[in-house]
Amino acid sequence: MLILRYDLRVPPLLDTVAAAQYAACLEQVRWGDGRFDMVVLSEHHGVDDGFMPAPVTVAAAVAGATSRIGISLSALLVTMHDPVRLAEQLATVDLLSGGRTNVILGTGYRQEEFDMVGLSFADRNRVLEEYLGVLRAAWTGEYFEWQGRRVRVRPLPATPGGPLLMLGGSSPAAARRAARLRCIFSAADSDDSLAAAYYDECEQIGFTGFAVLPPKGLAGFVHVTHDPERDWARIAPYALHEARTYGSWQRTGQTSAVQVHGAETADDVRASGVYRVVTPQECIEMYRSVGALVLHPLMGGLPPEIASESLDLFANEVLPHVRPDA
Repeated sequence: MLILRYDLRVPPLLDTVAAAQYAACLEQVRWGDGRFDMVVLSEHHGVDDGFMPAPVTVAAAVAGATSRIGISLSALLVTMHDPVRLAEQLATVDLLSGGRTNVILGTGYRQEEFDMVGLSFADRNRVLEEYLGVLRAAWTGEYFEWQGRRVRVRPLPATPGGPLLMLGGSSPAAARRAARLRCIFSAADSDDSLAAAYYDECEQIGFTGFAVLPPKGLAGFVHVTHDPERDWARIAPYALHEARTYGSWQRTGQTSAVQVHGAETADDVRASGVYRVVTPQECIEMYRSVGALVLHPLMGGLPPEIASESLDLFANEVLPHVRPDA
């Protein structure tokens, strides 16, 4: 897998403009169409750095800018949305993309976000299950009852039954929940015990499911350069901002493959291996070792011109060795 990932943060203390980041995102996905397998779009709300709050809207723009690359909403915080309107919006994106959309549903975990929508944190899993049922019912195209209302969603998505829905999570409880709800489980971490919990629950309920875990050793950010020391110095403030912010959100028992534990300095972030600034040959070796690469070109508000240097080098000196037909 070759993946482009975006959350379109613009830290207030760094010299980046939000409009430029959104424009650069669309330019980069056009460039990646036919070269990469997937564009991943993430969601959070009320964050100082403007973390993408409307990934479905961005997904529609990506669908219009591309013709082949897959579009993954990961994770879509379903508890933050009206599920009927969400069903309509996702059906529309699926139509615009010609069925190239998939969705990893999450509950969210930041208290500020639950306060914004007036939802109790303790109710998040109940609401997730309820809203998943609404999405599935909506994409039949038939009338159904929800909260005393008669509801119908049209037009139908391009994908029969709607875009592929997966459940995200980082705990055995989340894995078992995904199995009970008869969903593919997309784990946030590469811990094999998550897959074990999922398949155990699948066996108990008679469901043939599938668990997706990030490959061990997969970096959350890769930048390609002929001068890693020079570029790390330029990238470090953005990486430190992202790592510290993301780390501050994590709750006890919550894990992620892209989390940097206890990062206080840029050196801590670099030593984690989650953020990699590498030569073209090192990038090729990473791909061959792990089987996947995630490029997060605008990570932490990274200026588009720095991202473009890496993407150009990737296209010229890495891609011919990992995707000779691209």
